[in-house]
Amino acid sequence: MAQAKIQAKMNEAPCSKFSRTMSMADRSVRLLESLDELEIRVEALRETASAMEQERECILEMIQSVQNSQEMRNICAGEREELSLTANRLMGRTISVEISVGTNRNAQQEEALRKATLIIDEIVKKLLDDMVDGRQRLLALHAACVTEAVAIPIDQKFQAIVISCALEDQKKIKSRLETLVRNVGNAEKNIKIMDHQKLEGTNANGSQ
Repeated sequence: MAQAKIQAKMNEAPCSKFSRTMSMADRSVRLLESLDELEIRVEALRETASAMEQERECILEMIQSVQNSQEMRNICAGEREELSLTANRLMGRTISVEISVGTNRNAQQEEALRKATLIIDEIVKKLLDDMVDGRQRLLALHAACVTEAVAIPIDQKFQAIVISCALEDQKKIKSRLETLVRNVGNAEKNIKIMDHQKLEGTNANGSQ
């Protein structure tokens, strides 16, 4: 009988005025811990998306490299056409993958990003007119985005603009410049190869 009464009291405990409930402070701590865990997952999600975005750009660059390669020019027209169709198909499938990682910016960062983008776009427009000078200017911009010492003159004005950009934008600007410099270098190499082949062909015809 006594045991039954003790058990009944225990069952009533949650509703009793003497019951211990979680304090507001405990709830706050638990919620804060949950948000901290979610923040880690959010950052991991953003990093993964950014990595995928970079992988997409890398794949597009590699496809373009194959399309413009000397090997592609040295094969017969039929095989070149078939390979071009495959490259175009891969290009289309890659472009169809849309990845977007937004960046929170204040007004100053928005303006800095606009200025930095405008400077790069202006150089890109003039690349066809003077590729050598354009490449040097791109290298000067890229030097303004790196922390290690470089032997290339730094564009101080551009560096001040980039520093005013959001951190994620700084990384994207640097990555874009690296891609542009690499593409211009490949284009210069292809031009030299084509010019060399032209000279060899001229000499061969002249010696006949």
